[in-house]
Amino acid sequence: MIISGIKTKEKKMETKNKIALITGGSRGLGKNAANHIAKKGIDVIITYRSKKEEADAVVAEIEQSGQKAAALQLDTSIVSTFDNFILRLSSVLKEKFGRESFDFLLNNAGIDAASPFAQTTEEDFDGLFNVHLKGVYFLTQKSLPLLADNGRIINISTGLTRFATPGYAAYASMKGAIEVFTKYLAKELGPRGIAANIVAPGIIETDFTKAAFEGHPGLDKYMSSITALGRVGVPDDIGGIIAFLCTEEARWINAQRIEASGGMFL
Repeated sequence: MIISGIKTKEKKMETKNKIALITGGSRGLGKNAANHIAKKGIDVIITYRSKKEEADAVVAEIEQSGQKAAALQLDTSIVSTFDNFILRLSSVLKEKFGRESFDFLLNNAGIDAASPFAQTTEEDFDGLFNVHLKGVYFLTQKSLPLLADNGRIINISTGLTRFATPGYAAYASMKGAIEVFTKYLAKELGPRGIAANIVAPGIIETDFTKAAFEGHPGLDKYMSSITALGRVGVPDDIGGIIAFLCTEEARWINAQRIEASGGMFL
């Protein structure tokens, strides 16, 4: 570039990649979503509860694709650890990504504790509550100072909030609460340009549902029969939808429940 006869070097504008934080990203839907999000050119930070090797493998896979990635340990059921987690997250953002904020929060971490309503123990109930409602509520709250304006929050629910299947009263109740919570997030964080949405999968073949399939012979066949598209879902049916919600094309989707069940119980 020439200014007043003097040739100067044009400064190259440096752009920072957007970053997604995915809880429970070392396996199942979280892992699949992490890979789909990375394919969109978005860097990824995943959390894992105990299996560091699995998390490191996901990080390596994403880095091989050309995106930056990191893994942090977090038990989303223990709210008292969240302040320390946010400090560690802040350090990783600065040291590895050159950022002080991240753009997308995917509250994905989950556990399963299926039991008939009459047999559900208080321990089972509290375990589900701590991970699927209390943990999501307060991790989102604690993350707000690091969540960039115009960012996105994506919460994972379930088709079981629309149709009832015996054995999931407690689990579905927590997810129903998250669906209401998501609307409040959209309303209260709207002034910052932050959108919040729900993705509600139907039954998906992952390690999360492995026990259900193994404990109920014929479940696969039955679920396929009541699904309009004629099969049980797989993680790839969900990861792309989550990744889409992290794109500019999805900027006007807000406070919505997006069911991805292949058409179960229509």
